[in-house]
Amino acid sequence: MANSQVEVKKSGPAPQPADPWRSFRNEMDRVFEQFSQSFAPWSLFRGAESVKLPSVDITEDEKAFTLTAELPGLAAEDVEVALDGRTLVIKGEKQQESTTEEKNYHLTERSYGAFERSFYLPDGVNAEAIAASVAKGVLTVTLPKLPAATEKAKKIEVKTA
Repeated sequence: MANSQVEVKKSGPAPQPADPWRSFRNEMDRVFEQFSQSFAPWSLFRGAESVKLPSVDITEDEKAFTLTAELPGLAAEDVEVALDGRTLVIKGEKQQESTTEEKNYHLTERSYGAFERSFYLPDGVNAEAIAASVAKGVLTVTLPKLPAATEKAKKIEVKTA
């Protein structure tokens, strides 16, 4: 029998015993993440197209604030915009069903879900003139400013005492 050299790799320090609490927490995080992905009541769609909440952009100019929300597949009748005190509430619900009947099979697919988002309105919004519209799956809410809010801030001179 021939003698051959075998390379021996030196290992680092001995592994520390696993932290049971870290393992428990990681497992609980995994379970809750899986649960929220499957059964979240705010999901707009189920399955591979899961969307938790619609994406929202808010911009401001001299005359108004403008809120736009992406609501793919929703029409104006599927969306509700309400003002509750100083809180703007946007709700939507999608219910879709498609049926395919072929010679060898019958397929029915359903997707459904609801969402709700709310936004606290800043001072100076004219609540009586708020307008909303939906076009091509995008909700646009225009929040006009009151005349006093559109005035430029008055600059006050600071004097040396």
